[in-house]
Amino acid sequence: MHDIMEILTISIFFLTIGFIFWKPNINEAIPATVGAALVMLTGTVSLSDLGAITETISGAAITIMATIVMAIVLESFGFFNWAAEILTRKSRGSGIRLFWLTNLFCFLMTLFVNNDGSILITTPILLMILKSMGLKNHQKIPYLLSGALIATASSAPIGVSNIVNLIALKIVHMSLYMHTAMMFVPASLGLLLLTFLLFVIFYRTLPKRLPEIPAWKLTPGGHPLQGVAPPKENRNKLMRNILIFVFCVRVSLFVASFVNFPVSLMAVIGSSLLLAWRWMYLKVPPVDMLKKTPWYILIFAFGMYVIIYGLKNIGLTEWLIHFMQPLVSGSLLHASVLMGGLLSVLSNMFNNHPALMVGTLTLTNMGLDPLTLKISYLASVIGSDIGSLLLPIGTLATIMWMHIIKRGGVKITWGQYLKVTILVIPITVLFTLVLLNYWVTWLF
Repeated sequence: MHDIMEILTISIFFLTIGFIFWKPNINEAIPATVGAALVMLTGTVSLSDLGAITETISGAAITIMATIVMAIVLESFGFFNWAAEILTRKSRGSGIRLFWLTNLFCFLMTLFVNNDGSILITTPILLMILKSMGLKNHQKIPYLLSGALIATASSAPIGVSNIVNLIALKIVHMSLYMHTAMMFVPASLGLLLLTFLLFVIFYRTLPKRLPEIPAWKLTPGGHPLQGVAPPKENRNKLMRNILIFVFCVRVSLFVASFVNFPVSLMAVIGSSLLLAWRWMYLKVPPVDMLKKTPWYILIFAFGMYVIIYGLKNIGLTEWLIHFMQPLVSGSLLHASVLMGGLLSVLSNMFNNHPALMVGTLTLTNMGLDPLTLKISYLASVIGSDIGSLLLPIGTLATIMWMHIIKRGGVKITWGQYLKVTILVIPITVLFTLVLLNYWVTWLF
């Protein structure tokens, strides 16, 4: 009977992941919910386990939802149209300058919101700008692909930019402040290397001169987060004040983590204040958040964690401990490089959400010393956030990105995607993992 339960649980896991890959345009919460329900029926996850799962993901889920709410409020103030105008104006007709500005914009949006939200925000903006400029399909790809890779990889420097990172932080009992102190420098330098490598690859394709486009053409009519635009008077000053406020909210999350104040509560306070500001300024009540907030992210995270918990209960972690113990023992450099490499492979095979959950659950049961556990976990994050980008199916953000650009009329094949990532991702991951080892060793 136990063997049958094991086979059923493993089969449900592979069928759930397979369905998400096969039908990327279907809401990923649906297969995750069905898979979780089937795992519950097998008996490998009990009702008491659901309490532990809820406690593990609740804080992360609330924090991510609060940051997405802030992104939606930003659009109500006309932020995305304003950002598109700035990108085109600051590029000053240079395709090369637009490339660097695009990647900087995608990096900042992930830090301000999160990786999935950044893809949802930046991709339609870039599609709108590139279409307005009349660029050909092959000229659009450098901006769109590099932007997507940077937006997704930028969740590595700070744990708050990715829901699975936040869940993993809870599992290993690491504070958001400690994660950032140990990760921000090596991950940011890794992102800089990634951007440089992308620039070298795309240099010949990038248009050296861009056509002039009037601001009135930059109307984000199809933007998924579009809201009610405010009056244009004093708009720059308004945007500056809003961005300063959002930046302060993000900083407050790390302060809260440092002083042991609930990060999720601080995020809710910040988003509530921003909602109140919008209500007073634009007379838009907060009720629209019920419709615009992507609640399915919570359902997906909960469903996937139930399935992973089922795998844990049937002995997957014991098997992985036996396999991974030699990888992380020996030296911190081995722990960093080998764990990061392993999670890169697992993420591209099964998607980074379940890969990082499985890897983190395994690490916590290996009896590692605190420093080895921390560097192994951080290396796992690099593998799941950056290494996962080798294939389009490695992250939900890139799956969603492929769907958005296809809908926007831009064609890119798996071959075109892999032709770029096979050159830049392995080098970036190895560089970042080695740098992580030396940075953490220097810190401690």
